[in-house]
Amino acid sequence: MEPGHDTRPPADPSRVIASLARDRVNLDLKTVDLCFLAGLYLRADKAALASFEEDALVDMFEQVCDVVDPGAENPRKRATHAIQRLREQRMLARVDGAGLVRAGEYALTRLAAAVVEYFLTDEALTRESLTLLTGTLRAQLAEILAAARKAGDEGVWRSTVAGPLRVTVAELVSGIERRQRGLDAQQEEVQAEIATLLSADWFSAVERCQGLLDATTSTLRELNEILLRDTSHFVALLQEIQTLATIASNADAEATVQRVIEHVDRIAAWGAARQRAWSDYYQYVHRYLRDVVRLDPERALSQRLRDQLAAWPSRPFHLVT
Repeated sequence: MEPGHDTRPPADPSRVIASLARDRVNLDLKTVDLCFLAGLYLRADKAALASFEEDALVDMFEQVCDVVDPGAENPRKRATHAIQRLREQRMLARVDGAGLVRAGEYALTRLAAAVVEYFLTDEALTRESLTLLTGTLRAQLAEILAAARKAGDEGVWRSTVAGPLRVTVAELVSGIERRQRGLDAQQEEVQAEIATLLSADWFSAVERCQGLLDATTSTLRELNEILLRDTSHFVALLQEIQTLATIASNADAEATVQRVIEHVDRIAAWGAARQRAWSDYYQYVHRYLRDVVRLDPERALSQRLRDQLAAWPSRPFHLVT
């Protein structure tokens, strides 16, 4: 479960920051480190491995060195140092418990898996993935509501209401937010692509830029409509569960529901915020295409302006307003 979906009360930011500063937490990962972790992650996934013997780590590091730094000397020694460095940064954990008695057995930590997954996965929110996730989430909440209506003692509340909310529902919400972040990254790529197209092809790129703008606008509009509709339904179901928890005087379930409601509200707020931000960007680029690119298809005006600016020291000019 992602940290953002822990249904316990949120930690005080000042205390967390002070703790991290006291422990001098830092991450320093080079390209070879990331490639090494990615290789281990993919090998573990393919072979269903829970851990690696030390020789397997060294073998993987040597393979990575052949690609990243072919001329490196003594890759085995470098592998030993890399393993130690990654252990210190909590990317690798020794899991055999033998200490220094024999060669170790290691596993990727949750932190390492999260870093690798960020670079390997290409999950962006789509109409299909959002519809699937929201449909599953709706069904889960309906089941939990039915369980809450029949719940008796505190143990039943914990196992059939609070527990599923903390795990199953939180994972589904996490899946939506993870894909939202993927779409955020995708939008940045679209903006960079538009800038590159205009820089390289200028007037010839107008239609392609307009197509990218329209496609992203349509996607965001569809997603926001789904989020507005479904999150309202989620909140209604959650509030029913919360009311039942209040009647049963079950403070734990009540607080857990409140945390999930806050997460759902955050999902809905994302949709509205991204649509507003993209609308501003769309209007800006659309005006630029209309008022600058289309009016100066050969870049004659912009070239004359650059020439004037370059010649300003010898031929100064002034703007009269």
